[in-house]
Amino acid sequence: MPQITVEYSAELSDAFDRRAFALALHQAVGPLVSAEVSAFKTRFRQIEESVIGDGSAAAMIHVRVGLLTGRSVELKQEVGRVSLGIARDHLKPVEGLPTQVTLEVYDMDREQYQKVVL
Repeated sequence: MPQITVEYSAELSDAFDRRAFALALHQAVGPLVSAEVSAFKTRFRQIEESVIGDGSAAAMIHVRVGLLTGRSVELKQEVGRVSLGIARDHLKPVEGLPTQVTLEVYDMDREQYQKVVL
C-alpha cells in the first residue's frame, strides 16, 4: 500500500543510491505502518532542471510517502524522520553542490484506494 515517489536532481544521479534507499525504506517503514514489504511501491523521477532559492548551484531530493488514511500525526512524523535519515544514508555529498532533502507524508483515501495483482 505505501506509495512512494522520489524526485531528485539529475546532478545526483551518481551520488544517490536509489535502489538501496528504496529497499532500506521498505524494511524500516513496513513495521511502523503495519505493511508487508511486498506492498510497497517506490518510483523515482529525475528532475532535469530546477531552480532552488536564488538560483545558485543546488540540488534536491523530495520524497512523498502516501499512506492509507487513519494513521496518527505522530506516526506520520516518525515515518518522515525515519525516511529522511535513510535518504541521508544513501546520498554521497557532491562537492560544491548543496543538497536539500525534503519529505511529505500524505493521506490516501482508504475508501478510494484499489489494488489488483495480475
